[in-house]
Amino acid sequence: MPKHTSGQRSQTESPKKRHKSTKATSGHDERIAKMTFASVYPHYLAKVERKGRTKKELHQVIEWLTGFDDKNLQALIDEKVTFETFFSKAKLNPNASLITGVICGYRIEEIEKPLTKQARYLDKLVDELAKGQKMEKNLRTS
Repeated sequence: MPKHTSGQRSQTESPKKRHKSTKATSGHDERIAKMTFASVYPHYLAKVERKGRTKKELHQVIEWLTGFDDKNLQALIDEKVTFETFFSKAKLNPNASLITGVICGYRIEEIEKPLTKQARYLDKLVDELAKGQKMEKNLRTS
């Protein structure tokens, strides 16, 4: 049987999209922990606004996940807290575990490191908001 180069699929492989290993490297987890929320927030906002959603809606999904209202959120941005600090101060919504699927190439429900999983929960909520999903579905209320 001829060898194939990486990136090519043999005819026996599934055509389903392959996901990154669920065992993220410690370097990956460390980068997420040390990244500041303030450095990522403008990207979240730009993404949702580019798709016709509002800052208010973005804050609504962030508050649903973390419990941070606008005032708390702005204080954390001003303090330039890391994701590690951001999520350590958060009161994670009990329904956060209902956030499933693939984001950034990782299947959320298979991520082992709690902080990385929480960051991916937030990424997934922002992504769903930007894709126009109804707020009730984003917030896992229906």
